[in-house]
Amino acid sequence: MDKVCFDNVKMKMFCLSLLFMMSVAEAKQGMSLASQKIEVQKHLNRLNKPAIKSIKSPDGDIIDCVHMSHQPAFDHPLLKNHTVQMMPNYHPEGLFRNGKMSATKNKNEGSRSITQLWHLNGRCPEGTIPIRRTKKDDILRASNMKSYGRKNKHSTIAKPESGRPGLLSQSGHQHAIAYVEGDKYYGAKATINVWEPKIQQPNEFSLSQIWLLGGSFDSDLNSIEGGWQVSPDLYGDNNTRLFTYWTSDAYQATGCYNLLCSGFIQINNEIAMGATISPLSSYHGSQYDISILVWKDPKEGNWWMQFGNDYVLGYWPGFLFSYLIDSATMVEWGGEVVNSESDGLHTTTQMGSGHFPDEGFGKSSYFRNIRVVDGSNNLRAPQDIGTYTDDSSCYDVQLGKNNDWGNYFYYGGPGRNPNCP
Repeated sequence: MDKVCFDNVKMKMFCLSLLFMMSVAEAKQGMSLASQKIEVQKHLNRLNKPAIKSIKSPDGDIIDCVHMSHQPAFDHPLLKNHTVQMMPNYHPEGLFRNGKMSATKNKNEGSRSITQLWHLNGRCPEGTIPIRRTKKDDILRASNMKSYGRKNKHSTIAKPESGRPGLLSQSGHQHAIAYVEGDKYYGAKATINVWEPKIQQPNEFSLSQIWLLGGSFDSDLNSIEGGWQVSPDLYGDNNTRLFTYWTSDAYQATGCYNLLCSGFIQINNEIAMGATISPLSSYHGSQYDISILVWKDPKEGNWWMQFGNDYVLGYWPGFLFSYLIDSATMVEWGGEVVNSESDGLHTTTQMGSGHFPDEGFGKSSYFRNIRVVDGSNNLRAPQDIGTYTDDSSCYDVQLGKNNDWGNYFYYGGPGRNPNCP
C-alpha cells in the first residue's frame, strides 16, 4: 500500500486523510473510554461512603461499616438537616405480648437461625450501619449508569382487580400473589421461607416479597417493598439476598433497591441490605424462613421495616411519597419473576422453590401468618384475601388457614414445563 501511495500523489493524500481520520476516531474512542471510567468512579464515590471498618464476606462481598450520619439517605436535599429517629414511637399492637413476641418460636422459624453470610467474618460497631460495597462491575452490568440499582421503568406489578394480565405479560413480569384491597392499610407482615431459585438469564430475577401500594397503577404509583431475591444482574451472582425497594412514581425516576439511592434511613448495625441470607431451605429438607414487617409510625408518619423478631432496620420518611403519606390501599404478598423469553420460549427461571403449591410443606414455598396493620395500629388477619397469577400452569398460588400459621399460602413453580411452553 505504501508503494502505491507514494507513486501517486492523489492516492498519497487519500491515504494520509484516511490514516488521520482513523487516528481521530481512535482518539475519540480513547477519550470516551476515559470519560466513562471517570464517570463510573464518580458514581462509585457517591455510593460508597467512607468506612470505619470493612468486612470481607465469604461470598466475595465487602461490607463497609459506615457512620450512620454518612449513609446515602442524607444525599437527599430534604434530609440535609434531618434528625434520625432512632426507634419508632409505636410498634403495631399484637406484635408483642408481655414484652415478648406474640408468636411462639419453633425450630423452623428463621429469625434467630437465619443470619447473613458476612456475619461469619465480623460485625459492625455501634453507631455505624453495614453497607454492601458497590463495585465497578456492578455498575457496568447495568444498561446505563443511571439505571443501576433501579427497576426497569417499564416494570409493572400485579394488577389483580383487572382480572387479566394486561401489561404484565408484555413487560415480561409474572406473578403469583395473595392480596387485599378496598381498605386503608398501615402496614403488613409475613413469614416467608427462603430458597435459591434457578435463574435462566442474567437479566432475569426471582423474588418473594411484600408490596404496600398506594395510588393508581399508572405513573403515580407508590410502592414500598421488602423480601428476598436472586438477581444476577444486580448483584453479579445467584445468591439469595435480603432486599427492599421503593418508588413514588411507578419506577420511573424515584426509588431504588436497598441503599443505592437516597431515601431509606437505616439505623441497624447488624443487617446489611442486599447481603446474602444463610442458611436456605432445601427440598425435602430443613426449612428456614424470615419475617418481614413494614408499618407506619402513627406519630411521625414514617414507614418502618423490621427483619425477624429482633432487628428494626430503619425507615422511609413519609415525605418521599404522595399516596403513602397517608396509607396503602392494597397489600400484596408473593412471588415475581422476569420472563424474557430469550429463546422464544417461556423462561425456566423458578419462582420460590421452583415447585408448585400443591406439593406442600418442605417442597413448596410459603408465606405464613400474613397480617395487615389497621387504622388503630393493630396487627390483624386480612379480610377477603384474593389470589392472582398470570399463568397458573407456570407459577401458581394456593391459600390456606389453620391455627398455627393463621392465613397462609403456598406459591411458585418451575416456569417452563410441558404445560407452560
